[in-house]
Amino acid sequence: MTKAEGGKKIVLSAADRVAVVAGSGRLPVNVAESLAETGHAPFIVLIEGETDPGTSLWSYDGKVLAIEQFAALVPLLKRERITHLVLAGGISRRPAWRAIRPSVSLLRILPRALAGFARGDDGLLRILVDLIENNGIKVVGAHQVVPDLLAIEGRIGGLAPKDGDWADLRAGLEAASAIGALDIGQAAVAIGGRAIALEGIEGTDLLLERVRDLRNNGRISGRKRGVLVKCAKPGQEMRADLPTIGPATVDAAHAAGLAGIGVEAGRSFVLDVGEVVERADRLGLFVVGLTSERGK
Repeated sequence: MTKAEGGKKIVLSAADRVAVVAGSGRLPVNVAESLAETGHAPFIVLIEGETDPGTSLWSYDGKVLAIEQFAALVPLLKRERITHLVLAGGISRRPAWRAIRPSVSLLRILPRALAGFARGDDGLLRILVDLIENNGIKVVGAHQVVPDLLAIEGRIGGLAPKDGDWADLRAGLEAASAIGALDIGQAAVAIGGRAIALEGIEGTDLLLERVRDLRNNGRISGRKRGVLVKCAKPGQEMRADLPTIGPATVDAAHAAGLAGIGVEAGRSFVLDVGEVVERADRLGLFVVGLTSERGK
């Protein structure tokens, strides 16, 4: 078991003010709480329809912003004297262009925003990061605020892969890396030494639901075990959209009849790791951190 690499924590001064653009899931909560614990109560940009209701994120100073108001983000950050920004959590949809109101701010960034949309999700994130940093605000990765959430290399929990599982892990890692290079997704399911399902725009939860349905419908009923593998895209923008698993991922993998989960060590988040381990051990699944060089 090896400590995750790349987990160097950012050092903030007393004058720094940090904002968190909060999508869905536990990651923005973990980031905000970590910042608050170090005396840097964050300003939260709550994404309308994405930020989970009922979490501590709503108790901080902040503002609700619709995804169609992306052009207003930089002016908002400058008004709030933000020095650092963290992008954390999932965004389930792209802006609806018909709902976007024309503005001077939008006209300034529209050509680059359109170019980002044409390049796919990672291209859009890179352009967004560049736009923010060109306005004097430093974009930092969630892993620089909460490095302990990064997946370690090796076994995570009480169970280890069986010898036969490593062929699935390698096949899943190869497939996830391939679709990542095409900016399609970050996850794949492999059974019997080959990939049988790939993540698309629907996300990991619906990928696993699809695999569960394939088992229930008899399409893969004769195939035992199998794995979910998640890895960062080749050339991934590390400051946004790193692969993530949590307790719900364990539940969904178990419901899909899989034997375990592999995540790329140092380049993936394991949220609520104690609960992930407890749930995986109880359900009989292994969780393992993989290195992309050897898949083991």
